[in-house]
Formats: sequence, C-alpha cells, structure tokens
Amino acid sequence: MFADPTGTRAAVFAAVFVALFVAHQVADHWVQTQRQADCKGRPGWPGRIACAAHVTTYTLTALLALVFLIAGTGLRLDPWGVTVGLTISAVSHYIADRRVPLRRCADALGKNPAWLEHGGGLYALDQSWHIGFLFIAALFCAV
Repeated sequence: MFADPTGTRAAVFAAVFVALFVAHQVADHWVQTQRQADCKGRPGWPGRIACAAHVTTYTLTALLALVFLIAGTGLRLDPWGVTVGLTISAVSHYIADRRVPLRRCADALGKNPAWLEHGGGLYALDQSWHIGFLFIAALFCAV
C-alpha cells in the first residue's frame, strides 16, 4: 500500500461507500418486490430463484448508483475493482437473504431466539451483515 497524503483514496472510498449504502436502502426496501421478500428464504428452487431475482435487481441498483456517482462527480473507478466489489456484495447478499446461513451464524453466537424471531433481531443482523459487506465491497470498488 502506498502513502496518500492528500486523502484522495479515502475520499473515493467514502463516496463509493455512501453510493452503495444508498443503493442498498433503495434496493432492499423499494426495488425488492413483495414476492421476492416473501419467497427468497424458502427452501428449494422457488426460494433460490426469488433470492437470485432480488440480488440481481439489488446489484443493478448498486451499479446504477455508481454510474450516477461517476456522472455527477467525474470520479474514475477501475472496472475490475467495481466488478469484484459488486460481486462480493451480490454473493454476500444472497447468502444472508437465503436466511438459513444467517440463522445458523446467529445460533452459533448464542443470540436469543426470542429476540431473533419477535424482537427484530433477524432483520437487524441481516442489515448489519449487508452493511459490513458493503464496506468491503466499497474498498474493492475504490481501488
């Protein structure tokens, strides 16, 4: 890693992270269809297909946010870095939204089942998982 005395790399990372975070909020709460939300965690192919459809629109929303960021600021991003970052975001999003892997992680960490099921715990863990991986995705996108 090389020194960046002007803070340019940090500013690019911050702008990319904000764009991905905004895209996440829009894609998860506005773009996702009710059918995708209801079915993406179901077992078998119906659940896999619903989750893949959601992740596709989620990733396209993130890409669109980056396009707007680039158009609005003149920022230049490496296409390979963006590809890797959006892939990390998409794969991690799919894993969490299939529900079982996230629930297994919560159980392994000893999270209270009542909080998970009735206290908003699964939603909180889902969103924090996504935001954590958005941070990693933004690091790659901003390379």
